Amino acid sequence: MTLSEPDLTAAMTAALNGRAEAYQVALSAIAALVRTRVRRRVSGDFADVEDIVQETLLSIHLKRGTWDPSRPLIPWVHAIADHKLIDWMRRRGRHNRLIANGIDFETLAETTPMPEQDLVGVDLERHLAMLSPREQHVVRGLAVEGLSVRDVATALDMQEGAVRVALHRGLKRLAAAARQEDRS
Repeated sequence: MTLSEPDLTAAMTAALNGRAEAYQVALSAIAALVRTRVRRRVSGDFADVEDIVQETLLSIHLKRGTWDPSRPLIPWVHAIADHKLIDWMRRRGRHNRLIANGIDFETLAETTPMPEQDLVGVDLERHLAMLSPREQHVVRGLAVEGLSVRDVATALDMQEGAVRVALHRGLKRLAAAARQEDRS
């Protein structure tokens, strides 16, 4: 399924407002978009492409509340897909160069720290305790439970923008704590 940017943005906005059928439409269109993007960059087998697509869709699902509906959706989706592609390259230890749009993804993968990777294997609850109570609720609601920004904002009596800021700050602190733990 292919949707134009305005139609895809409208579908995702409706999905964030609780319309399940709009979410299905948006995810189908996003899957097709990501699949095409990944196929152009990965000369591997179909399973590799589908793995990256599925990881991207999962990440989009978990981070959907962080997307700002006043901004275009497709660049946000492409950025997440590119990060998942970089993650895949790191795991696979690819030595062939992957260059698209003038970006050397292999070099970028080797030099760009990914905050969410810093949290892999870490005792999340112990680290969540380091955050302020408000940041704990925001991170747990958005990143762990998969709630929408609107739901968390309503539950905590906060503005949606403040929830996004709290999520960013909380994840940044968690990543820093994980890096500090790795150094110890």
